[in-house]
Formats: sequence, structure tokens, C-alpha cells
Amino acid sequence: MTIKILNALIAVVGGVVGAIALYWLLNKLAELLPGRWEDRIKPYLFLLPAFAAIGLTLIYPTIQTFVYSFANQQATEFVGFDNYADLLSSSNFQNTLFNTFLWILIVPAGAIAIGLTIATLADRLSPKGEKLSKTLIFLPMAIGAVSAGAIWKFVYASNPPTQDQIGLLNGIVTGFGGEPVNWLQISDFRFNSLLLMVMLLWLQAGFAMVLLSAAIKGVPTETLEAARLDGAGEGSIFFRIVIPQIRTTLITVFITVLIGVLKTFDIVYVMTNGNFNTNIIAVDFFNQLFTNNNAGYAAAIVVMLLIIMIPVLVFQVRQFRAEEAAR
Repeated sequence: MTIKILNALIAVVGGVVGAIALYWLLNKLAELLPGRWEDRIKPYLFLLPAFAAIGLTLIYPTIQTFVYSFANQQATEFVGFDNYADLLSSSNFQNTLFNTFLWILIVPAGAIAIGLTIATLADRLSPKGEKLSKTLIFLPMAIGAVSAGAIWKFVYASNPPTQDQIGLLNGIVTGFGGEPVNWLQISDFRFNSLLLMVMLLWLQAGFAMVLLSAAIKGVPTETLEAARLDGAGEGSIFFRIVIPQIRTTLITVFITVLIGVLKTFDIVYVMTNGNFNTNIIAVDFFNQLFTNNNAGYAAAIVVMLLIIMIPVLVFQVRQFRAEEAAR
């Protein structure tokens, strides 16, 4: 334990001191330049470490992954588009893609629906009740996905009928005289995948609630009162006035949760490892690379995931630019 603490301190202190020393050295180099060249070059020198880090940890690995996606299992020989053809023609990978698209369709929309409902209802409580309810709902955000898996194991756990049931759902089922159910093995209608999505919704609901609650509070009360004086019902006010005015926040929450869904790995890996028809792209990539030792397939999966994410990122950038222009 002492060694770990010492290593952590060395890393923190060394990182801070190293960064200070680096920028001090860059500043001294800029001061050696004559006249206006110092002011012209200094900003680029200060940006150089950041660009170098981005190039080393992001751009280079992306290019290398793209190259490996056209290579064989050991990444020693090019095989063209064979990896993509094999994956896309595989029924298992087709099933993985279908599961991933289900996550994309259900989780972001579900997070917005749940967050919007909670934010609307919580705003009608007393100040103390609002703070308490929002705190309790936001708490899961502080829990990692692996920890959430450990918690939800006790919800979905299943023991043989002859043993006591420690799972919450099976405790309820057997309490009413039913037989215990192995919930995470029910692949009909992707029911087990839906149960895994519930876990991510539980983690993301607090995030959606906080942003949407702030947006709802930002709707001018004069507009709402004017609508009520005109005889509009609460439902009409909510859908025709509140929703259009918080549209930007809704899109932001949707895109943020969507990106989180595309990166989802921990929940599925911890709960099922992609078995029982629950596999998704991130888990498939991990298993191809570290279990099957197939670098070509793993790289091809990452490239396909990147292709899926590009339109989302482009839309997000355009949305941010539109927000800035509106301001």
C-alpha cells in the first residue's frame, strides 16, 4: 500500500514538475528569437505538446488501426477487404450489429424520456423534496459501470429452485409461488438485452435529469403564464411551449447519451460477456483482440464503429456551431 501511494505521489509531482519544466524551456526557446518572431512563434510552441500528445495517442493509433483492419489475424500480411467481408457475412456479427442498433434506438430515447419526466415532476415538489429526489436519482452517476454490474447482479441473480433466492426479481417471483427465472438468459425478443439497457438507463437518468431540469427552469415564466391565460392546458403548454424551447438541450443530451451507448462495454462484459444473444460491438472487439487474438477482425470492428460515430460527431459539431451563432 505504501509503495502504491509513493508511486502515485511520484507520478503526480513528476507530471506537474515535468509540465512546468517543459513550458519553461519552450518559453526560453521563444525568447531567443529576434523581434516579433517571439510573439509569432510562442503560441505555436505552447500548443506543440498538446498537438504532439493528440498525434501520438489519437491520430497515429487511428491510422494504424485502419491499416490493421486490412491485415490478417497477426497483422503481418494484407488481406484486402476480407476482414470486413467475413464479419458482415457472419450471422454472429450481424446479430451483434442488430443488438448495438437496439441500444442506439432505445437507450438515448429512454434516457431523455425518464430524465424529462423526473425533471418535470421534481420541479413540482417543495424545494427540499426537489433537492432530495434529484440527489437520490443522480447518485448512480457516481458509480462505475462495473460497480453497477455488481449491484444489478443481486437484482437479476438466479439460484436453483431448491436454494434460497438472493436476486430481487426472483425473490418477488418465488414469493408469489412462481419458479425462479434466469433473467439474463432470456433471449426471446432480446429481453435480456433490454434488462442490460435498464442498467445503463439507471446510470444515465440522473445526467439527463440535471440538464433537462436546468433547461426547463430557463423557460420564461411570462410565456407559460400567457399560455395559461389563453386557456391552454398543462399538456399543451408542455409539448408546444416547453419542449420547443428546450430543444437544444434535448439534442445535447441525446447525442451525449448516444456516444456513451456506442462506447458501452463494461455492463455487457461484466453481466454476460456477450453470451445469450447480448453481444455488442465494443464487447465483440475486446473478445476478438484479447480472446481470439485476431487483430485484423478487431481493427475492422473498430473502424466500423468509427464510421457509425462520424455522422453523430458531425451533427454534434454543427449543433454546437448553431448554438453559438444563435447567441
